[in-house]
Amino acid sequence: MKNKLAAFILIPFLLFYALPVGAVEKEGRKWQDETIYFLMVDRFNNGDNKNDYKVDTKDPTAYHGGDFQGIIDELDYIKDMGFTAIWLTPVFDNVDKGYHGYWIKDFYKTEEHFGSVDKFKELVKEAHKRDIKIILDFVVNHVGPEHEWLNDPAKNDWFHLKKDIMDWNDQDELENNWLYGLPDLAQENPETRKYLLDAAKWWIEETDIDGYRLDTVRHVPVDFWEDFSKEVKSVKDDFYLIGEVWAKDPNNIAKYDKAGIDGFVDYPLNEHLRSAFAKPDQTLDWLFTTAERNKKIYENPELMGNFMDNHNTVRFTREAVQNRQHPGTRWKLALTYLYTAPGIPIVYYGTEIALDGGKDPDNRRQMSFRADKELIDYIAKIGELRNQLPSLSRGDMEVLYEKDGMAVFKRTYKDETAVVAINNTSDTRHVTLSADQLAEDMELRGLLADDLIRSDKDKYKLTLDREKAEVYVLAEKTGLNIPYLVVMAAVYAAFFFFIFLLLKRGRRRRNEQ
Repeated sequence: MKNKLAAFILIPFLLFYALPVGAVEKEGRKWQDETIYFLMVDRFNNGDNKNDYKVDTKDPTAYHGGDFQGIIDELDYIKDMGFTAIWLTPVFDNVDKGYHGYWIKDFYKTEEHFGSVDKFKELVKEAHKRDIKIILDFVVNHVGPEHEWLNDPAKNDWFHLKKDIMDWNDQDELENNWLYGLPDLAQENPETRKYLLDAAKWWIEETDIDGYRLDTVRHVPVDFWEDFSKEVKSVKDDFYLIGEVWAKDPNNIAKYDKAGIDGFVDYPLNEHLRSAFAKPDQTLDWLFTTAERNKKIYENPELMGNFMDNHNTVRFTREAVQNRQHPGTRWKLALTYLYTAPGIPIVYYGTEIALDGGKDPDNRRQMSFRADKELIDYIAKIGELRNQLPSLSRGDMEVLYEKDGMAVFKRTYKDETAVVAINNTSDTRHVTLSADQLAEDMELRGLLADDLIRSDKDKYKLTLDREKAEVYVLAEKTGLNIPYLVVMAAVYAAFFFFIFLLLKRGRRRRNEQ
């Protein structure tokens, strides 16, 4: 009874100090609101030992046993961290040693190590039950080594002549020569094109997936992507296409944007992210410059994918360790920017445990679910904030302060303003913001570390410890709220009067007995 009374008394105060009304309630969900967890199927979790064919966990180039059932088993784990979408490496039937999924043998079958098509459908269905979307990696540039089609005379013109790429700046070579010795498909051939388009539509119709991550976009003609986009989006509304274009110059990416691909894994931004957060006292200015540049170059910059590392890069943890930095600290700062800047955060599996790894295949180590939860909890917290605050996914961005790695910026959406402070330096930093930058007579409520900054003479004096970050919401000042106190007094009076009546009735019954 005492516990129930205490809970009742606390409710009004919890409501009073909660996020501003309206901040939690979002309009219809859009792709820019998503937070993506990227995992390599074979390396994530082994949920079914029956499909462990030729598994060797000691060989980094062999299958390790991860499968669809393993992902199903950990969907709640992924959801609890705040992720709303999962990007999977290709699930199609691969040639031997194709544990990664990119050496496709049959576009209409699943890889036997992962499970059946029905099991994949179950995975999609279970994800959707948890309000998680599924993005599937799709490859149209090439097939696996020594593919059977190469020995089929009827399919001779399905492939380009075998030539290695010698000049990586020559677009003709990129589109027509063999990438790393893999048989290069001729998308200009009507039969080849139809096969690829039909397969892409079949997976949407058959399994109800929500998007494709498009591999090696730059190695395929733009006109094919125009057809691809048109065809797959005719099957399912709001189907998301995110492309991979390895390029430092965003102008080399933008032409595919106009072909109907919604967003891209942002490699130009990634280079600046890694430079900024691998060690302290690095400027964040290039991050803001890139965000501003993206607004001018892409049709929908909010649909770009922000990432720190993936299956093709050295793990960010390795870079932090090489710089003699604590990976958890470095990751927290990087993730704070990733989750609060324009674009869709993409987090590679293992990030939540600061998984180490060098070049491919070392960056594809098996996931471990036995680890320190500190970083997992941080990801869950910042994921919760992103899901609750529309300004973090939809708002305009304005840089308020940046100097030597200490940065403050704000995201504004309708009547909601979030302020993000990142101290990427080795000292405590003090920043004074003006009412012109925010608003008069308001306060900043910290949501990561519960900081509270009230305006003082139209100034907001912010102090942040070294290598820390905070996300604030701009809100009315807390203090004596007479109408609120009157209402609460009435609630408590009614409650205690009710308790009094119950006690009185109880005494009367005892006397009658």
